[in-house]
Amino acid sequence: MSPDQLIIEFDRALRTVLASARSVRPTPGENLLEVDLETEQKRHVVGLMRVNHCGEICAQALYQGQALTSRDPAIREALRGAADEETEHLAWTEQRISELGGRKSLLNPLLYLGSLTLGLAAGALGDKWNLGFLAETERQVEAHLDGHLLSLPVDDVRSRAIVEQMRRDEIQHAETAIQHGAAELPGPVKTVMKLAAKVMTGTAYHI
Repeated sequence: MSPDQLIIEFDRALRTVLASARSVRPTPGENLLEVDLETEQKRHVVGLMRVNHCGEICAQALYQGQALTSRDPAIREALRGAADEETEHLAWTEQRISELGGRKSLLNPLLYLGSLTLGLAAGALGDKWNLGFLAETERQVEAHLDGHLLSLPVDDVRSRAIVEQMRRDEIQHAETAIQHGAAELPGPVKTVMKLAAKVMTGTAYHI
């Protein structure tokens, strides 16, 4: 990697972890009425949105690492495109956390570094496994968001609109990976990924 590219990637990391994200698309549900949530409901929604925001921090790092080690320019472009949409997810979840008076996870810098390492490792295995890792990640995120839709207060339409659009985007990212030749990951690898995600989400909900 050239010095210029190293600076670009370092700047990308700093902006992801420390700066407020921006969205090209309007925030889903921003024109919907805010509901008066009870204290415990609001705490729960903030926790879920903090988990989602943290997940998007991890996604940015994964895509960055995978794009850096991918050998195929078309795949690198697909990864960058998915990362752009994940940046929008960052902006939406951050905005919703702020609206509800919450805060982002304190673990974001650490999780970014860990996810970047995973992304680099996935890319180093070759593009089909790189894409397989991406596809499986997105499938697991989709299932995770399904759970959030069941858990969110029914009348919190603003939060639900964000999660629903994120879910649609994640499905598209998985389909893109499959179209580019993603390999199916072995069962034990999928299990380890699920366990790691469970630890991350359980911790980020509170911290």
